[in-house]
Amino acid sequence: MDNKNKEEFEELLSNKKLVEAKNILKEMNEVDIAEFIEDLEKEKLVQAFRLLPKSIASDVFANMDEDVQKNLITSLTNNEASSIIEDMFTDDAADLFDEMPATMVRKLLNGVSKETRIQINRLLKYPDNSAGSLMAMEYIHLKKGLTIKESIERIRKQKDEFVTYDSCFVTDKERTLIGYVTIKDILINDPNTLIDDIMEECEHKVNTLTDQEDVAQIFKDYDYSTLPVVDMEDRLVGVITIDDIVDIIEEEATEDIEKMAAITPTDKPYMKTGVFETWKKRIPWLLLLMISATFTGQIITHFEDALSSYVVLTAFIPMLMDSGGNAGSQASVSVIRSLSLDEIEYKDSFKVLWKEFRVAILCGLTLALANFAKLMLIDNVSMTIALVVCLTLVVTILIAKLIGSFLPILANKLGFDPAVMASPFITTLVDATSLIIYFRFASILLGI
Repeated sequence: MDNKNKEEFEELLSNKKLVEAKNILKEMNEVDIAEFIEDLEKEKLVQAFRLLPKSIASDVFANMDEDVQKNLITSLTNNEASSIIEDMFTDDAADLFDEMPATMVRKLLNGVSKETRIQINRLLKYPDNSAGSLMAMEYIHLKKGLTIKESIERIRKQKDEFVTYDSCFVTDKERTLIGYVTIKDILINDPNTLIDDIMEECEHKVNTLTDQEDVAQIFKDYDYSTLPVVDMEDRLVGVITIDDIVDIIEEEATEDIEKMAAITPTDKPYMKTGVFETWKKRIPWLLLLMISATFTGQIITHFEDALSSYVVLTAFIPMLMDSGGNAGSQASVSVIRSLSLDEIEYKDSFKVLWKEFRVAILCGLTLALANFAKLMLIDNVSMTIALVVCLTLVVTILIAKLIGSFLPILANKLGFDPAVMASPFITTLVDATSLIIYFRFASILLGI
């Protein structure tokens, strides 16, 4: 819907032409409705939401921005709010409550059924970023020993309670997970066939405390759309669906990008993070990098006499430092991405270093030759100074790529997030290294 349609809709609400406004919403699906009305001012948002049929209201609500959800739920009557929460899947409801004040959570939970309250409270007690906090408790659950006919009847009776219809999980009397059966197998087999005879073993399942990143990796590796979640006693307690994993992948990728840029990760969108909060996320790393960069200044001071004898050497310091930092960043980003995709691990260190060594030689020589031509034809420096600069460039690129490729692998091995060993940290380290190399070559070749 474009802005013209939105303006028309707002005008209909202002003029109390609710039937016409409702007809506009009827033509849209739940996701589009959420996007269409969530930018309305609070009063009109509530007005528009109340036009929605009860059958889709909770789905529209679940697709709204978190801040809009909180504003809306607090503006509705207790009965309206309780009705939405009852119709929401428990994982979505738990996510909503996790961001709300405790007093509001208690108030809303008092209005829902005892069963819903127990399920939501259970999810809220699981650690953040765990499988338990992600899972939904609405799933198709069949008991061992049922026939297909009995299973279909059970599914029909509970048709509105399931988050997914892809697979039905099978348990024994103690609710221990023993397998699964697909809807396709239920449809194509004889009604009198036992579920036991057509079910398959669950090759993968996760515990309630499994980290969400590990869960996402299983979905990625095996192309699952649904994954069962069990407790410590292997009893089925919930399921995780692919829509939750898409959100997790986006969240984890954002977190890695922020760490690679030397920013403490935040779970808020950029435009919804305050200035003071943004400052708090960025300043620790900026202070650390500033302090570490003082070593660069000390190195330059140490070789002050050399620079005073050959002032022209100063002109090439930024180029050498930037080239080294860029080379190290290229290697680190490639390795960090490969680590996150499980393409490499610590045992592959030598292979990675050998590959980056060869890449560094090729890159270093290419840059050195191009730079040598520039130094001789444009800058008109002596052959010796050109040699100092170009030799430094080759060695700097080599060391930068080796450092950039190995530090993330080492960090991962030691249990740290490899994304921390990205551009800012490596650039600072390579800057100091390139200066030491530069002045050593100058001392040897220029005799200073």
